[in-house]
Amino acid sequence: MSEAPRYPFVAVDASPEESDDVAAALFELGATGVEERDATTLARSAGPGRVTVVGSFETREAADAAVAEMTDTYPGGSARIEEVVGDAWRDAWKEHFAPFALTPRITVVPPWAPRPSLEPGAMALELEPGRAFGTGLHATTSLVAEMLDASSEHLAGREVLDVGTGSGILSFVALVYGASRALAIDIDPDVVEVVRENAARNGLADRIEARAAVVETITRTFPWVLANIEARVLLPLAPELVRVLAPGGALVLSGILESEHDAIVRTYTALPRRLVHTDTRRRGDASGEGWVAISFRAQ
Repeated sequence: MSEAPRYPFVAVDASPEESDDVAAALFELGATGVEERDATTLARSAGPGRVTVVGSFETREAADAAVAEMTDTYPGGSARIEEVVGDAWRDAWKEHFAPFALTPRITVVPPWAPRPSLEPGAMALELEPGRAFGTGLHATTSLVAEMLDASSEHLAGREVLDVGTGSGILSFVALVYGASRALAIDIDPDVVEVVRENAARNGLADRIEARAAVVETITRTFPWVLANIEARVLLPLAPELVRVLAPGGALVLSGILESEHDAIVRTYTALPRRLVHTDTRRRGDASGEGWVAISFRAQ
């Protein structure tokens, strides 16, 4: 009998401010994928106020080399190997992904779970994240969804551009709330099929286009632009995100830590084209370093 396959991961504990640098370092060392665990994710981090960054590697040798390098670079990060045996782990997370209320009117339901009873006026959104980020459980996603819920009357009949779409969840929320169409783009070509499958599950395939693309390739403007990425990407991307925003349009950003809030607001309101900061929504943790979503209105 052949031995069960083994999958090596490298886990590094970091502060929220360090997590982006740790993730980038793991990619440079050969990680094929990186996830971040904090107080809001299904797999928790090392403790309050800490983020555990986990990179997957093809071989144990590559993972061992990465641990040695990360130990030198982040001596307080407790870089370590987390090895998983067998293939069952691929679907183990599904046990923890149960139906939940994303907004007061939308309940996210995984395809393998029975449909829950909903209150009158509530809607079910069937979602399989697959290989893409975006179950709706992370604070960054739910904060944007809450903003869309609060502005649903302004979404009616409008087009949405969803930059860094992941599973497509924010595009689907916008469409459920009345947006006419959505263009969902992501730099990862693997997520395109995930978005299309989720759209078909919810009867939204004719109102959404999923494309592997960067915002620099978009040549027209949209009355709504969503970008749930992270601050280190949103800061240099500011001119491009504002370029594709129609006059009077709304721009909603997330993937931003509380400590990064003021830098994002300063950067976007200082652009030659005038933007007004209209709202900030926050979700904290025990450390006081939580996540925020920020909205702007174009003049």
